[in-house]
Amino acid sequence: MKILWVKAGGLVPLDLGGKIRSFQMMKALSRKHAITFFTYYQRHDGDQHKELENIFDRVICCPLSIPNSGTARERLRYAKNLLTWSPYALTKYKSRQVARRLKNLVLTDTYDILIADFCVGGVNFPWKLPHTKILFTHNAEAEIWRQHFLVAENPLWKFVTWREWKTMLQRESAYARRADHVFTVSQNDTEYFSRFVPANKVTTVPTGVDAEYFRPTQKSEALESVVFTGAMDWKPNEDAVLYFCAEILPRIRTKLPSLTFWIVGRNPSERVRRLATQDSRIRVTGRVDDVRPYLHQAVVCAVPLRIGSGTRMKIFEAMACGKAVVSSSLGAQGLPIKDGCNIVLADRPEEFAAKVIELCQSEAKRAEIGTQARALVAEKYTWDTIGEQISALLHRIHHNKLAIQTTGGHLHFPSALSPERDAP
Repeated sequence: MKILWVKAGGLVPLDLGGKIRSFQMMKALSRKHAITFFTYYQRHDGDQHKELENIFDRVICCPLSIPNSGTARERLRYAKNLLTWSPYALTKYKSRQVARRLKNLVLTDTYDILIADFCVGGVNFPWKLPHTKILFTHNAEAEIWRQHFLVAENPLWKFVTWREWKTMLQRESAYARRADHVFTVSQNDTEYFSRFVPANKVTTVPTGVDAEYFRPTQKSEALESVVFTGAMDWKPNEDAVLYFCAEILPRIRTKLPSLTFWIVGRNPSERVRRLATQDSRIRVTGRVDDVRPYLHQAVVCAVPLRIGSGTRMKIFEAMACGKAVVSSSLGAQGLPIKDGCNIVLADRPEEFAAKVIELCQSEAKRAEIGTQARALVAEKYTWDTIGEQISALLHRIHHNKLAIQTTGGHLHFPSALSPERDAP
């Protein structure tokens, strides 16, 4: 089949979980299908997207003039957006030129399936054309903004998050209704989107991991070292490390006073960078070319997320490296994990701290959890396995779409795909 994959925000470098997931899924699909990758993103120096032409059938890039976050120009654009009832997270990518180019591409070429990647991938999407259309949701975006609103303390930020929540909910539900099918990455998100469309129009596609790239090492761990990995310009990650340092780390230090906490990820905010200046045992790296050395040296990987949806690729990557992970329930939401077997879950600060202390003090316990974690992802959740499932699902959706157009029939799909329920 010929597949047109539309993504806002670009794809490379692969420094976000959503980018990694999209890249790996497209790469797996490209072994059997012709993939055209269409992307629009903020114009920047050192653009690497041309390199993708060696992987996909065709790559079409549309750099846009989008102001940097926090600048006066961005604040002005946000103020103008207040005159509309549209989420700024989507509006900043809206472009008539991109929409025209995308529509003309679909009308002049022959595509079987069009995929809008993330909700923001739908902002310039040709929803009215008769092609088979998929909305691939990595998160429940409105739900994330709702969670931001609930924990916000600053009155201005509370207003911003409330507005993004309400406007995103309207747009997200509209895109789901326009799509022929909705992909999610967790059962929780499947239930969320089933509020807007029939349940048989929503399918959970599991997250995978490159188990050859992320694998255990024989190098020794740095004693009393905990790591958090993730893009630090994503608000849920920023909230997680600030919360950890304020509420959890002091409790850990009562038993392990020399413990070092590593924050590894691109574009840390001033608030995050300030943590390292206030405490020499908090290390903030900024962007790194390879996250694996930081995973390997850590005794424990911490995922104290309070905001988010979808699935956390950072957890699968740590598990593939054979690491013991301590996560909040929300942080591990949607993953096929078992508390106390291949991961440790804790929600209250004192409980989270106690679990980290226990693992730091017990090499046998963390080795047992790490071994079970590695076995789970390496045996059942490689990208090749996930790619086969998505390929079969896309064939069924497209063929049944054609049948509906011909006969006016109805479709039924399973609500989830998993290695235990292989698609025929």
